[in-house]
Amino acid sequence: MVTKTGLLRRNQDFRRFWFGHTASVAGTHITAVALPLLATLTLDAGAAGVAAIATATFLPNLLLSLFVGHWLELRRRRQIMVVTDIVRAVALAAVPAAYLVDLLSVPLLVVVAFVVGAASVVFELASFAYVPTLVDEEDLPAANQATQGSTTAAQVAGPGLAGGLAQLVGPAMAVALDAVSYVLSAFGVAGARRPEPAPPPVEGRRGILEGLRAVAVNPFLRSLATYAAVYNGAFQILTVNLVVFAVTDRGLNAGMFGLALSAAGAGAFVGTMLALRLTRGIGYGRGFIVGMALSCGFPLLIPVLPGDGGVLAFGLAAIQFVSGIGLGIANVLSVTLRQIVVPRGSLARTNAGYRLLIYGVLPLGSAAGGFVGQAAGSRAGVAAGAVGLALSGLPMLTRRMRTMKSPYDVRPPAPPTASAPLSDSVPTKVTP
Repeated sequence: MVTKTGLLRRNQDFRRFWFGHTASVAGTHITAVALPLLATLTLDAGAAGVAAIATATFLPNLLLSLFVGHWLELRRRRQIMVVTDIVRAVALAAVPAAYLVDLLSVPLLVVVAFVVGAASVVFELASFAYVPTLVDEEDLPAANQATQGSTTAAQVAGPGLAGGLAQLVGPAMAVALDAVSYVLSAFGVAGARRPEPAPPPVEGRRGILEGLRAVAVNPFLRSLATYAAVYNGAFQILTVNLVVFAVTDRGLNAGMFGLALSAAGAGAFVGTMLALRLTRGIGYGRGFIVGMALSCGFPLLIPVLPGDGGVLAFGLAAIQFVSGIGLGIANVLSVTLRQIVVPRGSLARTNAGYRLLIYGVLPLGSAAGGFVGQAAGSRAGVAAGAVGLALSGLPMLTRRMRTMKSPYDVRPPAPPTASAPLSDSVPTKVTP
C-alpha cells in the first residue's frame, strides 16, 4: 500500500473539512462533561439527574442509527453535516439563555442532550460516508489517520477543557462556548469545495435492516463487528469495577486515578500516528493484530497490579498508555478497512448497522459489570473485563486478516458498467 504524505498540507478541501471535524468532536466531548457538570453544580441534581442526561446523550445511537443510515444513503452528506452542526449549536445556546432568565432545569438539559446526541449520530454517519468522496482513494488511510488523531486528541483534552471552562467562566457559559465549537465546525465542513458526487442509484428495494445484513454477510465486517462489540462490552465491565478496585479498595485518590486513566488517551494519540508506518513495515493485517495484542492483552495485568498510591497509579497509567497505543492503531485501520470493503453506495447504511451492533452492547456490559462486581468483588470484575478484552480479538485472527497486505486487496469487485458486458468484467481477487 503506497500513500502520499502531507495530506493536510496539500489538500485544502480536506484541511477545511478536518478543521470542522476537529471542532465538532471537541464539542462533542466537551458537551458530554459540561452538561452533567451543569446539572450537578448549578441545579444540585443527584445521580438520577446526571444518569438521565447521560442516557439521553447515548440513546439516539440505539434509536436512530438504522433510520439515519438508510436516509443518508440517498442524499449528499456535506450540507447535512452543516445543518446538524447548526442544530447542535442552537440547542446548546438554549442552555445559557435559560440560565440567564432562570428557566434552567434538568428536563431541559435532558432534551438538549438528546437533540445534540441525535444530531451527532447524523453527523458521524454522514462523515464516515463523506470522507471517501472528498479524498482520492490512495489518500484514504492518511485521511482517517488525521481524523482519528483529532478525535483522540479531543477525547484526551475534552474532559479537562470542559472542567477548566466550568471553573473559569461557570458551567452555563462553558456550554455557550461549546456551542461556538459547532459553529466553527459548520464553517469548516462547508468550506470544502470539492464537488460531492450524487448518491448512486439504489438497485431494488432496500429495507432499514439492510445495513445489519451487509455486516452479517461480509466476513471482514462480521469479524470487525464481533471484535468491537465484545471489546466494548468487556470494557464496560472493566470500567464499572475499576473505580471501585482502585479508589475504594486500594485507596487511590481521585486525582491520581483520573491522571492514570488519561494515559490511555495519550497512548491512543501515539497509536494513531504510528498506524500507517507500522502497516507499511509489516502489512495491514499484521499491523492490526499488533494493535489488538496491545489493546486487548495488556489490561490483563491490571488485576494483579501491586502496591497502592503512586506505585499503583504509575502501574495503571503504564498499562493504560500501552493499551491506548494499540487501540489507536486498531481504530485507524478499522475505519479505513470498513470504508474500502463496503461499496460506496452502502457506506452510510452499513456503518449504521455496524454502529448499532457495537454500541448496543454498552448498557449490557455496564449491567454485567455491576452484577459481577457485586457478586464477586471489584478485583473479580476487573479480571472478568480484562479476560473479555483479551478474547475480543479472537474473531480477527483469521487467515484472511493475518495475510492481508493492504485493505485494497480485499475490496469488492466493481459492478460491470453498461458499456462492458458481464463476461469482460474481472473481479478483484479476495485474499484467502
